[in-house]
Parts: sequence; C-alpha cells; structure tokens
Amino acid sequence: MKHNALKDLYIDELRDIYDAENRLVKALPKLAKAATSDELREGFETHLEQTRGHVERLEEIFNGLDEKPTGKKCNAMAGLVKEGEETMDEDFEGEVMDAALIAAAQRVEHYEIAAYGCVAAWAELLGDNEAQALLEKTLQEEKETDQKLTELSRQINVEAKSESDEGEETEAEEPQRRGKARGAHA
Repeated sequence: MKHNALKDLYIDELRDIYDAENRLVKALPKLAKAATSDELREGFETHLEQTRGHVERLEEIFNGLDEKPTGKKCNAMAGLVKEGEETMDEDFEGEVMDAALIAAAQRVEHYEIAAYGCVAAWAELLGDNEAQALLEKTLQEEKETDQKLTELSRQINVEAKSESDEGEETEAEEPQRRGKARGAHA
C-alpha cells in the first residue's frame, strides 16, 4: 500500500479543526455572556449552534474515513481563545467591550476560513466529494458569520467611539470644574 502524504495531512488538519471547533463550543457561551449588545449576544448564541453542527459534520467525515477525530490539539485556537478570555478580563465596558469581542471573534473566523478552505481543497483532490460538500458548507457559514460580524461592528464601533468621546469630554471637564471650585473659595 502506497503512503499518501496528502491524505495524512488532510486527516491531521481535520483533527486540528475538530479540536478547534470543540474549544469554540466551550468559548462561545462566555463571549455571549460578556456581550452587552443584544444583537451581538444573539449572534454568538446562533454561532454556537452552528459550531455544534460543524462538530457533527466533522464527525461524519471522520466516520467516512474510518478515523477517530481525536489526538490533535489546535494550538492556534487555544491561543485565540486565550486572547479572547484576556479581552473579557479587561476593564472595557459597553460598546467598547463589544467592539473588542467582535475583533476577537473575527480573528477566530479568519483562522477557520483558512483552515476550512485548505481541507475542502484537499478533500476535492483526494476525491472525497461528500466530505468536500460538508466542508464547503461549513466554510460558507464561517464566511457568513465573519460578514455578519463586520456589519455589526460598523454600528458598534461608532457607538464605542461615541462612548469614548463622552468619557474624554467628562475627564477634560473635571479639572476645569475643580479649578473653578477652588477659585470660588479663594
């Protein structure tokens, strides 16, 4: 039997993505809880359900390959999730926190888009048409999620800037008020 290096790479990458998706199943509820925007929270909750479906599709692909989906830690996703958790630990509030959460989520989506693009191409080359169709479906969902986050960020980023501008005005006015108050007592 001839060793098929591309197939080995394909299976290895599928295991990596499988671990990544399972990490997201655990991380997305935390992102949803940290979101202050109802629309963003609902988006994270919707994507959680989608991500569970991605896990199921990957399991279906592994079954078709007579392979187990375990055995590979996705260090990239572990790092992205850790960064997201660190973002949630920051003292950002309101729309500024939502803007930070969107940025973290889009980094995840871009990683997944790259990963699914590769494995879908490899599935095609290997003649695994059923897997390719499942991977292409997931790839399309990841792209749609990224687009929804981009659209939502347009609104939230403006609100975050307004929130920041108001905070700066208040901070700038504070010394003036203290100075006037001191002058009144002199």
